[in-house]
Amino acid sequence: MATMEECRSALDKLSDNLARAGGDVRAAAALDRSLSCHITDLDVTFSGRLRGGRIEVLDTAPGRPREKAQIRLAMKGDDLVALVAGALNFAKAWASGRVRLEAGIRDLLHLRTLL
Repeated sequence: MATMEECRSALDKLSDNLARAGGDVRAAAALDRSLSCHITDLDVTFSGRLRGGRIEVLDTAPGRPREKAQIRLAMKGDDLVALVAGALNFAKAWASGRVRLEAGIRDLLHLRTLL
């Protein structure tokens, strides 16, 4: 089971990857939206913003998200680490229910390039 530190590190790496991306990926990540990532097996939520092509983690709190973010992710810590490392395909993980993604339809359309 991934630790909270490993999950935070994976989010930081994902942020760095988005910041270095170009083209359609960069455009998709350029949204300014609130974001939460609930790590179900640790029962902890990282909350922040997707802004300027980066993920800014602003808070870490126990339990489910306190407020409804515009983009909401939920998954096990091992799945987050595997996604960022490229060992787990997002579309397959989402289709199988290992990863949950909730957002408005317009945001989902923008984010499909990232997925």
